[in-house]
Amino acid sequence: MNKAMLTVGVILLSFMALWLINIVSNYSTGSELDYYLLKETTEAAMSDAVDLEYYRLNGLLRMDKEKFVESFLCRFADSVDNTRNYKVGFYDLNETPPKASVKVDSSTVLSFEGANLDISTNIDAILESNYKKDQYVESALKDSNSDVGKSLEDRNK
Repeated sequence: MNKAMLTVGVILLSFMALWLINIVSNYSTGSELDYYLLKETTEAAMSDAVDLEYYRLNGLLRMDKEKFVESFLCRFADSVDNTRNYKVGFYDLNETPPKASVKVDSSTVLSFEGANLDISTNIDAILESNYKKDQYVESALKDSNSDVGKSLEDRNK
């Protein structure tokens, strides 16, 4: 009887160890996957949302907020893991210069009703250009009477 109880104890201990290893590996790989998914999706959505007409007129990068959110959510939904729940939040969307702050909370294996142990991933992205600054654009931006840098609504007034 003593050896049977010892065998049952060893088996239970091994199941608990495997369960703990599964939880830790799921949490660590889930966090890494969420980070790279968020990073790549944000970069692609920002490049999709660049307003080319504004760039051609003024030589400045401008991002359309609504287009960014739409593109981000479509790309993110195509790439996520269907076994986990996600909560996406946009905290700081700036049109000029293009900047986006996105937070994604995703559930883990330990998430159950009443207590959630979520993985929280944040990213702040700024869209930059490799082009040199134009002296005309720089001087026009400093001039308060110039239309450069103003929104299209302000120009038409």
